[in-house]
Amino acid sequence: MKIDIKKEVLEALEEGSAVVALESTIISHGMPYPENYEMAKKVEDLIRKEGAVPATIAIINGVIKVGLEEDELLHLARSEGVLKVSKRDFGYCISQGLTGATTVSGTMIIADMVGIEVFATGGIGGVHREANTTFDISRDLEELANLNVAVVCAGAKSILDLGLTLEYLETKGVEVIGYKTDKLPAFFTSSSEFDVTYRLDSSKEIAKVIDSKWRVTYGGIVVANPIPEEYSLDPKLISKTIEKAIEEAKEQNIKGKETTPYLLAKIKELTGNKSLEANLALVYNNATLAAKIAVELAKMK
Repeated sequence: MKIDIKKEVLEALEEGSAVVALESTIISHGMPYPENYEMAKKVEDLIRKEGAVPATIAIINGVIKVGLEEDELLHLARSEGVLKVSKRDFGYCISQGLTGATTVSGTMIIADMVGIEVFATGGIGGVHREANTTFDISRDLEELANLNVAVVCAGAKSILDLGLTLEYLETKGVEVIGYKTDKLPAFFTSSSEFDVTYRLDSSKEIAKVIDSKWRVTYGGIVVANPIPEEYSLDPKLISKTIEKAIEEAKEQNIKGKETTPYLLAKIKELTGNKSLEANLALVYNNATLAAKIAVELAKMK
């Protein structure tokens, strides 16, 4: 198996400089072209602006890539039929020489493998609603339990059962750090009824927690960073929209890994693109915070 690490990423890792991992599913499955390409470029620019090196992770023609060149990023943004790659899909994607976009869990696996400790994404997966009958639980939670990667996100996706997701994370020993918040952000909305494990108000404090945890034990950390207030959507509107989207998914018998992209696309449609604007805002916000944390963590090393 070959892992191709981009030169600037490899040099940063060898020097102990700040690196931030980025997923690629949001590019190939989260947004249409050219918005997805423009978003990916802006995220990388924001990370560089804070003094860190971006490392977008994907599989291109069967080769794992850590950090994408311009043409590879464009290829991923434009291509149709890109495989969505979680842990179970790596073997197939690589052996068949396919192009694949890594999910949160897939990105965490590669980031941990090459030594990248901070990862920025939109929102993590979790326990789906009605999981007591469907057993639909995201692989993200298992990787968070076992891999030393800090994931900066806008909380768990609001289509999930947030209470059960937090319970699962607690069982797995994963702390949820609220950045300047006591409540768990709910992706499109800046708050929810659920408490985070601990609140911290600076990137330096968060880096200290990460460093201290991994000196004693192992496992991921969720850094919950609320969507900027001006982009936060009305919780009642989002709740009604999600319920409608879930009902339509049931009617069309949409299950498994197709559920989340379907629901997010339907929410975008039902909110008249407001959810896309919110999604972009929270991704940019997370990238900036992740870079700041990575820089502080690199100083401690």
